[in-house]
Amino acid sequence: MEYSAAFARRAMPDIAFTDAEGFKYVVDVKTHRRDTKFNRPNVTSVYRLADLYADDTNYFMLLLISYSVAGLQASVDNVSFVPIEFLGWDCLSIGNLGKGQVQITDSRCLTINEGYSRRTWMLELCDTLLAFYPKERAKIDERIAHFNGVRASWSGRPEPG
Repeated sequence: MEYSAAFARRAMPDIAFTDAEGFKYVVDVKTHRRDTKFNRPNVTSVYRLADLYADDTNYFMLLLISYSVAGLQASVDNVSFVPIEFLGWDCLSIGNLGKGQVQITDSRCLTINEGYSRRTWMLELCDTLLAFYPKERAKIDERIAHFNGVRASWSGRPEPG
């Protein structure tokens, strides 16, 4: 077995290992403090995931750890170790970071579908992205139009002084 934990800060995995049969597991550790209000972590780039999953021997795993803190004591409430394709799309979304990021919508409400088909999940990812990108294009078109107007306004102004 081969193991590594030396990755750049923005790398996909926190740890990675290859098992005796040659399957590669890229593991992202996500912690969730239960008493927080904002629980929408980025998981991974959609492009990186698509590239990783081009090889059927690769697995993108999530080590999900939820915990509570009382005073100086922390207690682990739940731990799940699952491939991303076991997370339901009812608890995932796409965020507009880079070319798109898979996000957990709310770490307090996770749907884990054990044994879910990678093929089905990846097709759902593609469908989600094909609905997401046109909305992003419309937002960009609005921003371009806005700043064309701002530029026109500034172009018509004399230099101060």
